[in-house]
Amino acid sequence: MRGAGRAVAAVLVTVAAATGCTVEQQGGSGSGPEYKAGGALDAVNSLTVKGRAPKTGYDRGRFGSAWADTDSNGCDTRDDILKRDLTGVKFRDGRCTVVSGTLASDPYTGKEIAFARGRSQVDIDHLVALSDAWQKGAQKWDPSKRIALANDPLNLLAVDAGPNRSKGEGDTATWLPPRKGYRCTYVAGQVAVKKKYGLWVTAGERDAMKRVLSTCPDQALLTGGNPTSAPDRFHAR
Repeated sequence: MRGAGRAVAAVLVTVAAATGCTVEQQGGSGSGPEYKAGGALDAVNSLTVKGRAPKTGYDRGRFGSAWADTDSNGCDTRDDILKRDLTGVKFRDGRCTVVSGTLASDPYTGKEIAFARGRSQVDIDHLVALSDAWQKGAQKWDPSKRIALANDPLNLLAVDAGPNRSKGEGDTATWLPPRKGYRCTYVAGQVAVKKKYGLWVTAGERDAMKRVLSTCPDQALLTGGNPTSAPDRFHAR
């Protein structure tokens, strides 16, 4: 499976170029002979393992208003991700508001999906769901860090709305994309976000991450994205 791992790593390099993120290929011996470490697999071992905290107090507003312009480029985060992930993009105002485009190959299904503003089957997925983050450390954060997570391009992906809504608040242990060829990239993305923000994983989640990434031990770890603290002008509940 090493060839498959290298191929997925190449995809990550392409994504990194589009997002401003960087690929971090780490060495190391891993946790034992069952798992030979690449960047993403090795990073799983650095994540804190704890039980899931109660969902008490969770509300989307705890992560700020939706799609805040935390990178101060004048466009909201949703439009930034649509511009990044769609092809043939057309704008309402020539720069920010995406009105149409095509998701040429949906990461979760492989389908081509047309995007038309107001009647689209394209969602912007948080790789690490905000509710999952809340239960694994984010409830103790300063609001500016929660706002940053909700708007970080490292944690965002344009996808088919159907699979995304079936995912809900699932983690790697409870949901994986139907498209098996994308699972290594998907799990590596969750590892990258949890490592960057210091979110923990459950034992079952860690084991599921290792099961997937052991099939692609050369899988690269994506890093970068936005700072982990939003500008002071943004507020959350």
